[in-house]
Amino acid sequence: MSLIQEYSEKARSFDVLCLGRAAVDLYGEQIGARLEDVQTFARYLGGSPANTAVGAARLGLRVGMISRVGDEHNGRFVREALQREGVDVSQVGIDPQRLTALVFLGLKDQDTFPLLFYRQHCADMGLKAEHVNPACIAASRALLISGTHLSHPDTRGACLRAMHAARAAGTRVVLDIDYRPVLWGLTSLGMGEQRYVASPSVSGEIQSVLPLCDLVVGTEEEVHIAGGSEDTVAALRRIRAVTSALIVMKRGPMGCSAFPGAIADDLNDAVQGPGFPIEVFNVLGAGDAFMAGLLRGWVRDEPLGDALRYANACGALVVSRHGCAPAMPSWIELSHFLAHGSRCMRLREDTLLEHLHRASTRAAVPPFLAILAFDHRAQLEDLAMRSGANAQRIARFKQLVAQAAEQGYALEQAEQRLAGATGTVALPGPGVIVDGRYGGAVLNRLTGTGLWIGRPVELPGSRPLAFEDGDQLALALRSWPAEQVVKCLLAHHPDDEMGLAMRQIASVQALARACQGTGHELLLELIPPRDLPAGSDTVARGVQQIYAADVRPDWWKLPPPDMTGWALLTETITRHDPLCRGVLLLGLEASEEQLWHGFRAAAGQPLCKGFAVGRTLFAEAASAWFAGELDDAGVVAQVATRYRRLIRLWQDSQAVGPEAAGTLRIDTQEMTP
Repeated sequence: MSLIQEYSEKARSFDVLCLGRAAVDLYGEQIGARLEDVQTFARYLGGSPANTAVGAARLGLRVGMISRVGDEHNGRFVREALQREGVDVSQVGIDPQRLTALVFLGLKDQDTFPLLFYRQHCADMGLKAEHVNPACIAASRALLISGTHLSHPDTRGACLRAMHAARAAGTRVVLDIDYRPVLWGLTSLGMGEQRYVASPSVSGEIQSVLPLCDLVVGTEEEVHIAGGSEDTVAALRRIRAVTSALIVMKRGPMGCSAFPGAIADDLNDAVQGPGFPIEVFNVLGAGDAFMAGLLRGWVRDEPLGDALRYANACGALVVSRHGCAPAMPSWIELSHFLAHGSRCMRLREDTLLEHLHRASTRAAVPPFLAILAFDHRAQLEDLAMRSGANAQRIARFKQLVAQAAEQGYALEQAEQRLAGATGTVALPGPGVIVDGRYGGAVLNRLTGTGLWIGRPVELPGSRPLAFEDGDQLALALRSWPAEQVVKCLLAHHPDDEMGLAMRQIASVQALARACQGTGHELLLELIPPRDLPAGSDTVARGVQQIYAADVRPDWWKLPPPDMTGWALLTETITRHDPLCRGVLLLGLEASEEQLWHGFRAAAGQPLCKGFAVGRTLFAEAASAWFAGELDDAGVVAQVATRYRRLIRLWQDSQAVGPEAAGTLRIDTQEMTP
């Protein structure tokens, strides 16, 4: 490669663009049932090239999607799901006349995976040549085409325009044969799972585009349809006759075979990519994961053997899980699997591997968070009772606090933007922790707005730990939106009596399993009881005991440690879970002066990700409001002002650093919300 060509490759914006299906998968949750008998479905992003786009992005490639979705809820879901994974959706058009495609999928047994496609007049099949931007194609190192989009004149025109633009720009072209006879009109609509029907016309359509390809990938049955023969060697030779592309044939548990040159009589003479011995749970999506792994190596010009190994390992990981796009491995997870393997034939039962999968594929959040916590129930119940107020008044108060959080953050954001505070600590992202008992209306209103939201699960004041919804944790969490973080307050001391400690930790283990089963993140708030002695190492020893029970919370919410405590805490968390989201500092109704010292000690601590403070901000307003001494507007004004002050306190403490002397360093002038 010349220096000019090398510079051109580095200047490209994308490693791969994926063109084709972008749909919604509705996966049956009852394993072993006929699709007719499935009662509940999990909704995931779907469509072969969209799945591959997610897989490639998780493996570190720069990925874009070319497709179309409906101007409706499912279309927005598809675009947002792709964006969350880091996939560029600028070329995913919105079609006002068509609905986003749906697919119903079931897991009956190791050989039976029913599929029912709802793709009549769907949005991604509305993709036409005029929707393809040659400049975008030229900005990518590779273009992936799904064979399904060759099945209709309009989508075929889009594929050809993209492929010719790629050839003109030096962009490599990849064809995933992706043969679904039902989508070519060769079977009844109810036979979506059928993988092969011979068709000379389909073979001709595929062969006509093969000269434009640099890489062709398919199963043995897909090689048969592309080559127009059920003799595998003959089919491969027919493909080779019309293209010099690298041919990669997937062979299930046997791995794969790659053919960079002439086709020998014996398939074993090809470049072999050995498979991984694991239990097959779900073949759906394994081929898309295989393609993502292959592209990770091939696009980056790594040795072919490495690319095949990535591909087979990705397929093995996904074939052992529920779902397609959400099952795609990350590079962290894939690297661990390749380096260490697994002792479990059922990879989904490998707790470390599953943790790496969950932790390395979480949605992005701001680097730091400023969380207003008002999930308090018992305290407000006591306050309301003393004031003769009913539960509806508690719910109303929480609505006012939520309004204050929104208003205060918006005003602070606007003021800092106008001030152009360049060079200072960035404004932390907004968040709330609010309960469902009295804050249900708040949760419903704020969910889906982009706010970080935590929701408590513990029964207030319980020690040993008990849960507000009883023991049916997973059932209760299934009704929670996935974006709501499960917050659990654990009153625990590392020197607790053995029986108490075991009961508490068993409850935390049950909670962690429920969160994993429902896809929720877990924030564990660990507070040593105040009537027990505590030192710099107390919290770190308590955290150590949780990890020793094989529980890895996504977040910790902890009392502010001193410098010694931070050192112990950092060592404990990073040793057990380097992918932990981090620590949020709680307030315990501390004064601003006390919070300042805690924030300052946290400055420069890589695990500290902000604060989650409540009563410091709203306790005074609550007492006055329930007593009838403060009106609604006064609550909003007071809490918003204190929230803004605490945000500035956090920023100021981080800018000053942990070793600076002195006390509170923030302008205490009154802020008008």
